[in-house]
Amino acid sequence: MVRRAAHHDDAGLFPTEEEVARRLSQDPKAWRAKATVLERDGLPRVHPVMGGRYWPAVVAFWNKQYGLIGGGPVVLDGRENFDALR
Repeated sequence: MVRRAAHHDDAGLFPTEEEVARRLSQDPKAWRAKATVLERDGLPRVHPVMGGRYWPAVVAFWNKQYGLIGGGPVVLDGRENFDALR
C-alpha cells in the first residue's frame, strides 16, 4: 500500500491526536504527555464534541510561543519624520 503525503487540510480543522503529533513531528505516544503539559500554557484542548484540537488555534498557540503574533515594536524609536525622506 502506498501512503501519499498528507497535507494539513487532509484531516480538517479538528485533526486527531495522532495527526496533530504527525504535523508537529512528534511521536504519538510522547505527544500525549507533552500535550498535557502544553495545555497548561494555553495549547487548545481536545474539543469534546468534535474530538480533536482546533488546528488554527494550535498554530496560533505556537506562533504566540515564538513571538510571531500579538506583539508590536518592543521599543518605540520616536516620531516619524517623513520630511526627512525628501
